[in-house]
Parts: sequence; C-alpha cells; structure tokens
Amino acid sequence: MDTAEEADICRVCRSEGTPDKPLYHPCVCTGICLALHLVQWLKHSRKEYCELCKHRFAFTPIYSPDMPSRLPIQDICAGLLTSVGTAIRYWFHYTLVAFAWLGVVPLTACRIYKCLFTGSVSSLLTLPLDMLSTENLLADCLQGCFVVTCTLCAFISLVWLREQIVHGGAPQWLEQHQPPPPNAAGQANEPPAAQQAPADPPAQNEAEPEPPDVPPDQGDDPELEEEEGAAAEDADPNNGAQDDMNWNALEWDRAAEELTWERMLGLDGSLVFLVCFYASFCPYHIGHFSVVGLGFEEYVQASHFEGLITTIVGYILLAMTLILCHGLAALVRFQRSRRLLGVCYIVVKVSLLVVVEIGVFPLICGWWLDICSLEMFDASLKDRELSFKSAPGTTMFLHWLVGMVYVFYFASFILLLREVLRPGVLWFLRNLNDPDFNPVQEMIHLPIYRHLRRFILSVVVFGSIVLLMLWLPIRLIKLLLPTFLPYNVMLYSDAPVSELSLELLLLQVVLPALLEQGHTRQWLKGLVRAWTVSAGYLLDLHSYLLGEQEDNDANQPVNNNNNNNPPPGHHNNNNNPAPAVGEGLHAAHQAILQQGGPVGFQPYHRPLRFPFRFLSLFPIVLLIAFMCITLLVASLVCLTLPVFTGRWLMSFWTGSSKIHELYTAACGLYVCWLSIRGVTVLLAWMPQGRTVIMHKVQEWTLMILKTLVVALLVAGVIPLLLGLLFELVIVAPLRVPLDQTPLFYPWQDWALGVLHAKIIAAITLMGPQWWLKTVIEQVYANGIRNIDLQFIIRKLAAPVISVLLLSLCVPYVIAAGVVPAVGVTPEMEILMQRRIYPFLLMVVSLIGILSFQIRQFKRLYEHIKNDKYLVGQRLVNYERKAGRASSVPPSNPVAE
Repeated sequence: MDTAEEADICRVCRSEGTPDKPLYHPCVCTGICLALHLVQWLKHSRKEYCELCKHRFAFTPIYSPDMPSRLPIQDICAGLLTSVGTAIRYWFHYTLVAFAWLGVVPLTACRIYKCLFTGSVSSLLTLPLDMLSTENLLADCLQGCFVVTCTLCAFISLVWLREQIVHGGAPQWLEQHQPPPPNAAGQANEPPAAQQAPADPPAQNEAEPEPPDVPPDQGDDPELEEEEGAAAEDADPNNGAQDDMNWNALEWDRAAEELTWERMLGLDGSLVFLVCFYASFCPYHIGHFSVVGLGFEEYVQASHFEGLITTIVGYILLAMTLILCHGLAALVRFQRSRRLLGVCYIVVKVSLLVVVEIGVFPLICGWWLDICSLEMFDASLKDRELSFKSAPGTTMFLHWLVGMVYVFYFASFILLLREVLRPGVLWFLRNLNDPDFNPVQEMIHLPIYRHLRRFILSVVVFGSIVLLMLWLPIRLIKLLLPTFLPYNVMLYSDAPVSELSLELLLLQVVLPALLEQGHTRQWLKGLVRAWTVSAGYLLDLHSYLLGEQEDNDANQPVNNNNNNNPPPGHHNNNNNPAPAVGEGLHAAHQAILQQGGPVGFQPYHRPLRFPFRFLSLFPIVLLIAFMCITLLVASLVCLTLPVFTGRWLMSFWTGSSKIHELYTAACGLYVCWLSIRGVTVLLAWMPQGRTVIMHKVQEWTLMILKTLVVALLVAGVIPLLLGLLFELVIVAPLRVPLDQTPLFYPWQDWALGVLHAKIIAAITLMGPQWWLKTVIEQVYANGIRNIDLQFIIRKLAAPVISVLLLSLCVPYVIAAGVVPAVGVTPEMEILMQRRIYPFLLMVVSLIGILSFQIRQFKRLYEHIKNDKYLVGQRLVNYERKAGRASSVPPSNPVAE
C-alpha cells in the first residue's frame, strides 16, 4: 500500500506511466492521469476545465512536418473567399427572412384585413391592386406587424386554453349527460337514471351559505339551465353514429402536440390559422350589423374606438347565440354539436372575461381616480373631454396605466394584510398567494352571474377606497387649508431648474434609494400590526384579528354559542359553532371551513361584551369605522406633509418660483424618510447604553463621511464629466451651427451624465469579465456599511476620471493650443474647436474596428492553418511552483 501510494498512477485506470504513455498533472488538483483518458473524458463531458478546481486545461497544437513557416497566398485567399461566401450566404438568408417577416407578411396581412373589415364588394375587387400599391408602406407594415402578432398570440392562447380545460377539467354542464360507451358497466336494458351519476351535491350542503371564494357548484349554471333540462335523459342509441358517442370536443391533440410556426401560419397546407381570422372577422361584422341595426352607430363612432367596441359587442352577441344553439342542440339530443358549441362558448366567455378583468376594470379605476382628483389639480371634466378628443388613444392608455398601478398596489397591500391578520379574516377577498388559485380555471367553471357579482363588488370596493382616500381628503384640505391646493403640475417652469433634470434626479436618485434602502414594506407592516393590536384591544377583537397564539389573556377559545352538538356531517372546528343561515360573518367563516377550501384557520373567541347574536356584528362595524378614519387621516398626512416640506425646502433654492409638485413631493418624502430612519435607528440604540451609542455614532459618522466622498466622486464628478463629454461629442455638433456659440448647463449635463452612467454600468455588468466589471461588482458587494474608500478611489474613481479628463482636455489642447500655433484662419480654428470631439470619436471608432478586424483575420489565419496542417494536440502540464504551464514532450502525441 505504501508503494502504491507513493507511485504516480492514473486516476482513471489506476496504472503507472510508461515512456510512450507518460502521466500528466494538467490542473491545480493533485490527481494525475493519462492524456488519452483526459481527452476522452473531455469529449464525453463537453467541458474544457477541471470540475474540481475549475482550471482550464491547456493544449499545444501539433502541426504536420511539411507545414511552411508562412501560409501561401493562395491558401489565405481561398480561406478568405470561403469565409466571405459563407458570410454572404448567411446575410442573404437573414435579409430574405427579415424582408419577408417585416415587409411582405405584415403588408399583406394589413391590406387583407383592411379589405375584409371594410365590408364592401368593391374592396374585394380592388384587393389585387391594393396589394401592389406603394402608398403608406411604412404605416401599413407597422399595422401589419401588430396584426400578425395579435393573430399568433390569439392562436397560442387558444391552444393554452385547451390545455387548461384538459388538465383542469371541463365544466360539469359540459361533461354531464354524455352517452355511456358500449363496454360500460351499465347494461342496455337498464333505465337511463341508473346509468347516470347524480350531478347535484348532497342535501346537507344546500343550507350552507356560499362565500365568494369557495369553489362553486359547477353543475349550477343559470345560462345553461334550458339545455340541461332538455338533456336530462340520455341520448337514444339510434340517434347518431358511434363516432358521435365517443367524440370529444376537447381532443385538439394535433394542434397542441404538433404546434409549429409553419402550422400557425398555414405554411404546411392546413387551415388551422383561419381560426384566429374568424375569431376577429365574424364578431366584428356581427357587432357592426347589430350596431347599425339598433341605431347606435353615431354613439359608437363618437367613442373614437369604433372597431374595438364593435368587436366586443359582436363577441357578446356571439356568446348569446352559442348559448341558444347549445340549448337547441341539447333539445334535439345532438351530442357532438352540443359539446362543440359548449367549447366555443367557453372560449368566447374566457376571452370576454379577460378583456373585462385586464382592460375594462383598470380603465374604470383610472378614470374614477382622475375624476375624484380633479380639484387637486384645478381641472374640470371639460378639460378631460378636450384632452380625450385631441388624443383618445393616449388618454385611454394613461388612465388604464394609472388604474393598473392602483390595482397592483391595492393587491400588494392586501397581501401585506394577510401576513399580519389571522387567516380567515379576509375570507371575502381572493388570496393571490394561494397555490390552488387559478383565475383561468375560475373563468372556465364559474357562471357569468358569479363573475358579474365579483366585478360589481370590486368596482364598489375600489371606488369606495378612492372616495375615502382621495376625494374626501381633498375636500377637507380645501376646507381647512384653502391656499394649499391646487398642486402645480404645469409642463413648463420659470425656475432656473430644468424639468428634465429634476425628473431624472427623481427617477435615478430619489426613488431607487427609497425602494432599495427605505425598508418601506417593513415599516408599513409594523404600522399595520400596531394599528391591529390597538384596535383589537379597544374593541375586544384581538383574538378575532390576530388569533389565539398572540392573545396572552386567554389560553383557550371561548364558545359563547349554546349549540354544542353540531348537525350530522358538520365538523365543529376549534370549538366554534356550526354554520347556519343568517348567522352573519361567523357563519361565512365556518362555511369556508366546511367547504374545505385553501383558506387557513386559527381559533378565536367572540367578544364577551356582545353575547347576543343580533349584536355580534357591532364590533365589526366599529372596526370598519375605525379603519375608515385611520385611512382618511393617513391620506391627509400623505397628501400634505411631503408637499409642504418639499415646498419649504425648495423655497430656499428657487425662491418664489413655482416648480412641479412631483419634485417638491419627492424632496419632502425623501427628507421625511431620512428623519424617520434616523429616529428609528436612535430608538434601536437607546437600550444599549450611552457608550454603545457613542461608538455607533462614531461609526456612522465615519461611514457617512466616506459615503459623501464616494458620492461626490462617483455620483457627482463622473456624471458631470460624462454628460459634458456627451454634450461636446453628440449634442453640440448636431444642434448648434458653426456661426453660433454653444451654451453649456452643468446641471443638465450632470443629470444626463447620471442616466448615461447608469446605462454604462448596466451594460458593463451584463458584458464579459474585465477590470471595470470586477470593480463594480466588488463595490456593490461591499455595500454602504462596508464601504472601502481607498479601493473605490484607487480602482474606480481615479481611472475613470483620468480617462474622462483626458478625453475632454486632449482635444481642447489640440484645438485651442496647437492649431492656432500652426497659423490657420479663424474660421478653421472655430471649425477645429467645434468638430474635433466628433472627429476624434470617429478616429477612435475606426481604430477599434481595425483592431477587431485584425483579430478576426488572425483567427481566420489560424483556422486555415489548423484545417490544412493540424494533426493533433499535446496536453500541457500545470507547474505549481512557477504558477504557469509547460509542455512535456511525449513520444506519442494525443490526436484530436
């Protein structure tokens, strides 16, 4: 064993080396192996480095003995021509594809859609000439790209919806009343009722109230009651063929399993792509004929969205038509047609619900927010009407975007409430973090009246919150502080501060610091918990709001209901009474538990001071009133304090000049955040004693001083130099003629430099590894608390500032010092001073392109030499002492 351990052996085959097959140590690891084994393993693993030490293996090429010292010119020319031919072939191929997809296909799609959606016979007759027309090529191509994108997305969504139906199950009204297969357990002479499973739930669940979030009774669809009653009996076996009995409308296997780009575009000869065409063509014309027939054409045209509204009306009418056809098919017992119409109805239903949920509801919220905040900006409905008429698309998009932001932050606040409150308190709101929550499955299974009820409830809740937190505070502010409103939101400013600069400062400095370092979510969560604890003890709802695990006064839940024997089939969870009709909030909670939904539950006891059932909701009413007052006060503070602080601070800088309130609010919010952050830090240090506080103050003072120095260099000097260089190289030569003197604004140059610095830093972090990326990653990893001032100045600030100063000073010295000494004319001096910066940029760009081409030519040269004369490769040993690799010439080279 000792001899075996001391001898060098291959770690693959465990054999010693021989003169013709020596051993190698190619990496930092202590293991050694034969070169043949290593090459085989690299080919198998497809890796070029050691999996243990991550050292990249090195090989030296072995060329044929007859290789000349320099390649012949004909070999270089042949290789160069081959490479150029390959490049031209790829360029032609990609150009042809780009021309087809960005030109021919969009242009054809746009003009075909325009022809068909016009609805006239003359447009069909002139379609060939319209296809060859050269008018509005660019606009038609852009519109055609949008049409093609929408078509592809519609087809992919249709296949995805099919997968949702297949995996999640079709609605019960679509699956029931299907004829049994011939080999079913039931015999042919049995009555139909014996072969059909009951679709209704047990009778004991009918008395339970159904909360909004529990899974619905899928067999209870009011839209399809007619066809369900007509199809209560099984189909007659003599009514249709055997394929009708076994046919399933959801078996779109080929469309899902063989979905390719050729199939989606119809290039394989199939007509599947026409589904997306008819999905927009038929509803549009159905809606158009209906609008014209009902006499609503003028109102639809006045909306400036005639096509969209007409298509939505067509979809609604199409859904109603599908319901009626489904009922008729069920009445005459056409099973195949009934199921196909049901699937089509599901597709139209889900499409309409998606439009309502994602498009209509945020748009309503955005307009309601705007209407309730008109007095805050000294605007009126007439102003909004004029802006809508001047730019309807932009106005609707901005309102939709504001509504989406409002819905998003409202949902985020609800998620934060769920982290604080007892599970089950927010039973009436859907839990977005629930793994079983699937909105598409709800759209498929829930009937329309349930979705309509949810939509109306959501509109009422969101609209009431807007009234409470926006409209009512504005009225109170105008009553208590008449001169505070309106906010100044003009698009221009008479202050010596550029709006663009302040906007960039807000977006690049203020908001990132608040979002990244502000701990806003933790503070808000702490405030919510403190408010909940206070309200719970004041109203004796602590157990109800936070649960029994946080109630220190009672260890066991108290059951104030005398009904200790629940009815059969019900489970009395955690000593709470069983649900009954008319029992209010408590019964709704228990209904969720009985339904077995995903909502968690923790025990709680009802307030002792309100033992009677008719007074059980009184604490909840007080809680809601207390919550409304708190939201009103919080909204008043948020609308007044930051703006007032920002106006007061900005007055020292801008005087009596008015600037945009967005910037005053941002400044005040930043100052308030700094104040609150300082107070919280001091409160956290106070229990540790005076010595620790002084030590912490010294550490933070030193850290703040270092941060200020780094901010001055990295966020002050570097952006200023970068913005000034950009102004001299790009902006001034393009905007200022030679007979005019350019004016430079350091504040604007600094603001633009901040933006450019962030873009350059982002590109650097996404690019390959080099010294600047390594330094930026190290600085970011250290953070503010472990900031290394010497490292930042020596490795980051000094090199970057030196390069920027040289880029600014060297051209100026040449233009202002060297050129006048030569004795040129004044016009030439001005030309040199104004054009030397872009000229030197062009020279540097040419040098970079030439160096890149030289490297590419060297790679081509090596590629030609390797293709013609390379016979193998030799593994290179790793020298541990010298830290470098050396080649050991073996007698047997390792071939590739």
